[in-house]
Amino acid sequence: AKVDVLVDHLLELAEEGHRALVFSQFTSFLTRVRARLEGEGISSSYLDGTTRHRQAVVDGFRSGDDPVFLISLKAGGVGLTLTEADYVFLLDPWWNPAVEAQAVDRTHRIGQTRPVNVYRLVSTNTIEEKVMALKARKAELFAQVVDDDALMSAPLGADDDYPDARDLAYR
Repeated sequence: AKVDVLVDHLLELAEEGHRALVFSQFTSFLTRVRARLEGEGISSSYLDGTTRHRQAVVDGFRSGDDPVFLISLKAGGVGLTLTEADYVFLLDPWWNPAVEAQAVDRTHRIGQTRPVNVYRLVSTNTIEEKVMALKARKAELFAQVVDDDALMSAPLGADDDYPDARDLAYR
């Protein structure tokens, strides 16, 4: 069902001249998507951890006409600037929201002149919903700790009770 939804979107986007990044943590899933895109007549670039000549593949997408770049989340989540794309699809949720954010940020770089649209495809009644709930809880906890003004702005004085650094080294 995800592949059907994705391909429908990509067909429309390609016709309108948009370009898209498609991320998955599963290379076997990306392979299935690639085969389906080929069947629909949509050309694509592909990058995963086994890709040889990584920079040539990236440069090929950047300067070429492929409307879709299929990318393994781990292999392409960092170190790339792909402002040619203005759509991002995340095919499966990752438990660490920072990994997804880094993937999306491939399009949010200096030189991006268009708004970027991001789609997260999450199947109902699956483990994916549980992963999304876990990410939400982690984000809430992070916000409570890092964004809590009372916690971060409380003064620390000489009379405050805190462990001696030497004591911490032996724990």
